[in-house]
Amino acid sequence: MNKDLVAIFEYLEREKGIKRDIIVTAIEESLRAAARKSIKGMINVSVSINSKTGTIDVTAQKEVVDKVTIPDEEISLEDARVLVPDCELGQWIDISVMPEDFGRIAAQTARQVIAQKLRGAERDVIYEEYRHRANEIISGTVKRHIRGATLVVDLGKVEAIMPDRFYPKTEKYNVGDRVQALLLEVRDTEGGGAEVILTRSHPEFVVQLFAQEVPEIHEGTITIERIVRDPGYRTKLAVRSQDPKIDPVGACVGVRGNRVKNVIRELNNEKIDIIPFTEDPTALLQNALAPIEIKKMLVNEDRSNILIVVNDEDYPAALGKRGMNARLNGDLAEVELQVQKMSQYQAEKDLERAQIASSDDPTLDEPLAVEGISGMIIESLISAGYDTPRKVLNSTSTELASSIPEISVEMAEKILEQIRKKRV
Repeated sequence: MNKDLVAIFEYLEREKGIKRDIIVTAIEESLRAAARKSIKGMINVSVSINSKTGTIDVTAQKEVVDKVTIPDEEISLEDARVLVPDCELGQWIDISVMPEDFGRIAAQTARQVIAQKLRGAERDVIYEEYRHRANEIISGTVKRHIRGATLVVDLGKVEAIMPDRFYPKTEKYNVGDRVQALLLEVRDTEGGGAEVILTRSHPEFVVQLFAQEVPEIHEGTITIERIVRDPGYRTKLAVRSQDPKIDPVGACVGVRGNRVKNVIRELNNEKIDIIPFTEDPTALLQNALAPIEIKKMLVNEDRSNILIVVNDEDYPAALGKRGMNARLNGDLAEVELQVQKMSQYQAEKDLERAQIASSDDPTLDEPLAVEGISGMIIESLISAGYDTPRKVLNSTSTELASSIPEISVEMAEKILEQIRKKRV
């Protein structure tokens, strides 16, 4: 038992960072309770452990008397002076009272106490070392899997966990793999301990990776204003420079793309879009969708919902796989984003105009006049036979542009829209 205790003390000090006197005190307290149960009738039973040798001493106090009447509480002066030569009557002295088979009791108690104390001490170590390191990237080794795909990561003195929802589904890990992750939080457990929670799916993980690669971000010259992410597939971040001489996008990309390539490599080839930031959501969307051209953009009154119209051939790229690109761009601009094909948009507008043209509104048969359109273009429309709003609405923008050389399809669309708005 002595050697086992010393070995335990050394292990806890070396591997877990728990001071030896903390463990010794805890075991002494528990053994004292066990000794009192084993030694009935004794007074002031105490237990002490030599932290260097592991030797256990169990003592109780007895009163020195002339004649012993209560053996469990008294000792004769003659017997007492064998132990303490200068003791006197009425004095209380310590007597060694090691119970029979106390070694087995001590071993069981030590195991229980060490398990309990280890949880508490590890909790203290965890809080002391990791509570101030939230949002910091740390590395460790995958030790085992628990509860399905949750990873237990060995950080050295303590173990952390990374639940399966906290790393991309595209990533797989085996025992022994090295892994970098963001320290998300340190939280209490039901058993009275604490655990370190890691994540690789949180957007902040990407922010900290860029801070490692881009000195300007670390120094605060460039700031990542917004970041959205579909872990394992795509990340979009909007960046701004505090120095007009520094291009924020170029600084994040690096020479020949070295900086962003390092981040992409750590994210297992996750796509990354770096976009210049602007407060205007419409301008931010245009930056995010470049080089796709937004043909039309319709914004509701409170600017929380935006519909963009793109050419049919650009629609798949604007929408993205499973709608990911549109969803991330909407989140980046902090709006609800809808994407529509130009052909669909035109078909809906043509139907709406046809419905207006078929109505009984008498103003549709008045002489043509369109607000904001020059008189020369109006004359060209009238000369071509489009002399009333109804006749114009019964045509498409393509038909108008082909009939009248002076106007383009865009101009024809503007004319149709102006007439429609006036009647809606």
